[in-house]
Amino acid sequence: MQNRFGLKDVFVVVLLLATLASVWLSMVQKTRIELAVDGLRVKLGEMERQAALFQREVEKGFAEGVVVQQGTSGAAPASDAWARPGVAIQRWPNPAPATNPEGQPGFSVGGEFTEIFEAQPAKLVPYIQSDVYGTRVLDRVCEGLGSFDPKTLKMVGVLADAWQIDPDGLWIRAHINPRARFSDGAPVTAEDVRWTNLDFIANPLIEAERARSTQDNLKDVKVIDERTVEFLFKEPFFTNVLIAFGNPVLPKHWFSKFEPSQLNQATGLLMGSGQFKLERLPTGPEDLGVQWTPGTDVVLVRNEQYWATKPSLEKIRFKTVSDELARLVAFRNGEGDLITPSSPQFNKVTREEPGFEEKAFALKWVNMRCGYSFIAWQCGPRAGKDPTPFADVRVRRAMTHLLDRERMINDIWDGIGIVSKGPMNPESPASDPATKPLAYDPEKGKALLAEAGWQDRNGDGILEDASGKKFTFEYTYASGGEISERLARFVKDSYAKAGIDVVTRPVEWSRYQEILKLRDFDAITLAWGANAPESDPRQIYHSESMKEGGDNFVQWKNADADALIEKGRRTMDEAERMLVWRQLEQVIAADQPYTFVRVSPWLRFVSRDYGNVNTYRTGLQPEEFFRVALPAPGSE
Repeated sequence: MQNRFGLKDVFVVVLLLATLASVWLSMVQKTRIELAVDGLRVKLGEMERQAALFQREVEKGFAEGVVVQQGTSGAAPASDAWARPGVAIQRWPNPAPATNPEGQPGFSVGGEFTEIFEAQPAKLVPYIQSDVYGTRVLDRVCEGLGSFDPKTLKMVGVLADAWQIDPDGLWIRAHINPRARFSDGAPVTAEDVRWTNLDFIANPLIEAERARSTQDNLKDVKVIDERTVEFLFKEPFFTNVLIAFGNPVLPKHWFSKFEPSQLNQATGLLMGSGQFKLERLPTGPEDLGVQWTPGTDVVLVRNEQYWATKPSLEKIRFKTVSDELARLVAFRNGEGDLITPSSPQFNKVTREEPGFEEKAFALKWVNMRCGYSFIAWQCGPRAGKDPTPFADVRVRRAMTHLLDRERMINDIWDGIGIVSKGPMNPESPASDPATKPLAYDPEKGKALLAEAGWQDRNGDGILEDASGKKFTFEYTYASGGEISERLARFVKDSYAKAGIDVVTRPVEWSRYQEILKLRDFDAITLAWGANAPESDPRQIYHSESMKEGGDNFVQWKNADADALIEKGRRTMDEAERMLVWRQLEQVIAADQPYTFVRVSPWLRFVSRDYGNVNTYRTGLQPEEFFRVALPAPGSE
């Protein structure tokens, strides 16, 4: 058969070649466009950085030429039409570093600072996230109307440039700094404040139970004008100031794009007015796939549109290394710039490696965030089903008597810390020196168990109740850490000597929030830290906080404690309130909903590649750090 190549075939070949050429040109053009867009992004980023440097110099000039006195009262240079007449006004300058890094040796702008977390944050969604790691990220991204001064612990303005506080404690009016902007450039308004409190926190469809439990005294939030907001309260509680000034303000225009179910299920929806912002953030519900997810580093970039003094660092990265030894190795290898060492690590390194502190700051200090570790006993039904043995106060007291906490601190934490006696910081006037920790007394512990009906009835070495049910309970703890594992072994061995069978239950930290919400544990180890010089005990210890997944996850109910909490919250005189908190401490110590284990100082290793590292009464302020510039070649 003879093959023929005719005119039709020529036409087809030409058409095919033309099509291929068109596709190729289209691809080349697309690549050029993409390269052009990428180039524009780079240029825009550089322009933002240059503008930030220029603004920094302008702000510096203003700062050197203008003196603003903090916390003063009297007439304002501008109109005070926003204010209630006849009530003193406190005024605040733009937020600035507690310790100015500029002018310090080696100061530079730029660089990436990496903090290594001990566990992975579960969520980065304001008011829905509940662990300390998420809070560390949130603090860099979001701001409230006010905050605690790192040096004095006094409440000072942040988003607010002025405020008034009702002498009778029933209202607070604040004026928002006109310069305040969210990271997308939108202004911070009074409506954002109102919406955050009434439409976000107070929305029962949003899983913000923890914050909601502290808002019970908030009566209303009113928009007076675009920059003025007023908080109205049902009663004059000492916590009213914390509610008004302490809550991070969220951008209504951005968060309102998402349905409550999307917010609850999200892992990385975080926008604020702070000095840093998430490197990747969805524009709306249509691209939730770009949000941060657990298992990846959290990367924050400098907010080049920040409305006050911008940070020196260009990026802050948070990565997770759950193993304690691996964290220290990563720090030594330069993979991280800040870690929280275990107590044995801190002692070993500082005692045995004199050259270590030439490369790193070894920090140990007490601050307002120093908390207490504890074992929480499930006082109510587990997961809504059967009660645990710890519903009986005699059993809870026995469990504390059976633990040698002094030895725990010496053996597990290498002697760093003191035995905790209750929820009040021992350095606080709220703590009664006359209240002492329950003593290590195994015989007394066994007697209390016998009184509660727990005896070894069949001679097998395990206690049983009258029905023959063995005393077995599950001890839940966060997996991955040497300290946690050693603590679990100590607890198991200690209770075994008293005839109690402990089943250890290691779980990932990311699962803790769900376990607590469902009350699905017999006993669980945790630590509480503070975010204010004086905290409201209602959130943890009042029976009302058992509801809706609140922080009374042990379901402890005590009428005397409830009454003292209500009395203390209504006591505006600080000295009188401290006496009420001392009585509350006594009630909690007697009832032992927790076995309070240890109060510890903060321990941190920080690379000396960074300057302006200061130990404040509020903790550390990484946004003040700067990357120390290397000396120029040939210079001394």
